[in-house]
Amino acid sequence: MMDDGSKRDVLDVVAAVAEPSRTPSVAEGGTPVPGSALSQEELDALTPEIVKALKTVYDPEIPSDIFELGLIYNIDISDNRDVTILMTLTAPGCPVAGEMPIWVENAVSAVPGVSGCKATITFDPPWDQSRMSDEARLALNMF
Repeated sequence: MMDDGSKRDVLDVVAAVAEPSRTPSVAEGGTPVPGSALSQEELDALTPEIVKALKTVYDPEIPSDIFELGLIYNIDISDNRDVTILMTLTAPGCPVAGEMPIWVENAVSAVPGVSGCKATITFDPPWDQSRMSDEARLALNMF
């Protein structure tokens, strides 16, 4: 998904396997991505690392990370490697509503190659249990 031509939704490539060696930029022969200055190889290398960082952030009331809970709605990486995350909470009255975006920003900003991160909370659409992964369901004994 493109966002005003400068950002790419990286959830599409979460399953991509990053090459452990260097990731060439477009100028170095990397695969161009329409609307992005970053190569497909660069996006493929950043994506799993961003997801790994998101999986270190837990909802304090639920023993599962926010990625597996389905609280992450969108991840965009801009041409200058700033990451924008659209996320939600399990409930609008969540006691960590003011803190969780900061936890997300700190975790993702620490990923090598990321310039910075901004997390924004939305409740549209509202979160529900259908967004949870099988891993989260297993952790919560919901099978």
